[in-house]
Order: sequence, then C-alpha cells, then structure tokens
Amino acid sequence: MTSRDEPFDGLFTQGMVCHETYRASDGTWLTPEEIGREGGQVIRLSDRSPVEVGRSEKMSKSKKNVVDPDQIIRDYGADTARWFMLSDSPPERDLEWTEAGVTGAWRFQQRLFRIASTAIESLPPAGTPKPTAFSDAATALRRAAHKSIAGISTDIEAFHFNKAVARLYEFANTIDSARGDSGEAKDDSTRWALREALAIFVRLIGPMTPHLAEELWQSLGHKSLLADSPWPLAEDALLVDDTVTVAVQLNGKLRGTIALAKDAPKDVAEKTALALPELVRGLDGKTPKRVIVVPNRIVNVVV
Repeated sequence: MTSRDEPFDGLFTQGMVCHETYRASDGTWLTPEEIGREGGQVIRLSDRSPVEVGRSEKMSKSKKNVVDPDQIIRDYGADTARWFMLSDSPPERDLEWTEAGVTGAWRFQQRLFRIASTAIESLPPAGTPKPTAFSDAATALRRAAHKSIAGISTDIEAFHFNKAVARLYEFANTIDSARGDSGEAKDDSTRWALREALAIFVRLIGPMTPHLAEELWQSLGHKSLLADSPWPLAEDALLVDDTVTVAVQLNGKLRGTIALAKDAPKDVAEKTALALPELVRGLDGKTPKRVIVVPNRIVNVVV
C-alpha cells in the first residue's frame, strides 16, 4: 500500500515504430525480406513480379511490415538498434524504421570505437594527478565535456533522448578535434583533459550503447563495470563561458557580432566593434558621434 492514489506521477505514451508496407499483385502482404529493388522498381523476389509500396504504418503482423529484431542484432548489434531508435525521433512521435537510418547508426558506432581506441593509446595512465594549470585547448575541451554532462543529464530526465544523442554527436566531434591532425593531444594538460573527456563520454553513452560503453570503459583501464559507476557530475565553474558573443549595431541595426572576454572593458568592446569589417563598410568613412556599450550584450554605433 502507498499513500498515493496512483503508483506513478504521470503516464508517458511513446510513439509507434513504423515501416513501409508491401503488397503483391495478388493482394497478399509481403515482409521486407520478401521484396527487392531492381531497375528502380520494387519486386517480389520469388517471381520478380512488381510490388506496390504502401505508406509507412505502425509495424503489425497482419500487414507483415515487421523487422525481425534477432536479424537486426545479428547484422548490426543491439547497440546500433538502441542508438537508432533513440536518435531518430522524440519518443512521443512515431519512428520510421529505415535501412539507411540503421546503417548510419552502425557507422557512427564504428567511428566512436575508432576515435576512443586511437586516443587511448596516447593518454596518460589512469590515476595521473590533475594538472595544476591547463592550456587553452585543455580548458576548452574540459568545458565542452562538462557542458555535455549538464545538457545530456537534463535531456535524459526530460525524455529528450534524441537531443541527448545530438549532443553526443557534437561531443564526439570535439574529442576527435582535440586529438589534432597527428592523432595526439599537443601538451600534457590536454592529454589529461582528453582522458577525462573520454571517461565522461563513455559514461554518457552508457544508457544508449551499453555494450560498446563497457568495452571502452575497460580499455580506459577501469577494473569495475561501468554499470556500477556513478553518473558523472558537471563542475559548475566549467559551465560558465569565458567569452561572450556581442551584437554590433549601426544606428540600432545589426551589422554583425564579435567575441569578447566576459566583462571586457568598454574601451576594448568599442575598439573591437569599430574594427568589424561589416561596420566599417556601413560607416563608409563617417565618424561615429557616439558609441553605446551594453556590457556582454551590445555595442551600438551612432552616426
């Protein structure tokens, strides 16, 4: 017995998994395995007769537009199936199952493994002390990693799994870029930050691709299971940007943007804005009468 009238606070109804339907000339429904594509046409493999392709509908045994999960796992693996289903659509909407989508998810799994396994070779040993100072590249990587923790944690709590996957795509690209053209980070602090970022990344993909995540977790030198490890926590200091994007206006009309250090002095903001090529063209040789600076937001040049 509980003190609540219902055993839950809310009910979330997910969308359906859909697939095209296929109908033979004699009116019988065909499974995806019974059809093929030839010369731009869809045909029945048994007798090469043309097949009518219907709209995408929820998978059902009656219309045979189902995909065998055992076959998917044999061909692509369970992680690929999970990744595709979570990444393609918001969970409340219908998902259209396509071979191209599954293949794309499988290729990304391979890319993740290559990025991680290659980077691991040049990382400092597990347990290496945290550096006392970080290079700009290392700080940028750490900031991206901890912002990913915060964003993905929020997305998962809100059932926005497709948004979480999108952030993981972006995070993977950041990690790959941090390795540089040589495949290795350039300094010790960046190598330490790269190990931290990979460890965070592996934990973040755990709910989506548990098998790949466990393998990479072991490759990072951990003896315990990833499933027994706590969810990563973001460092608040790394969630605040050191730079801000400031709009540059001419007589109140936007001409472009500039990047400035947060809380930059007004004279620095004014000088940087006046050097913006789009503003220079707009001034056309005229001398500004006044420059209005709203810190961290706007520089408005009045002529």
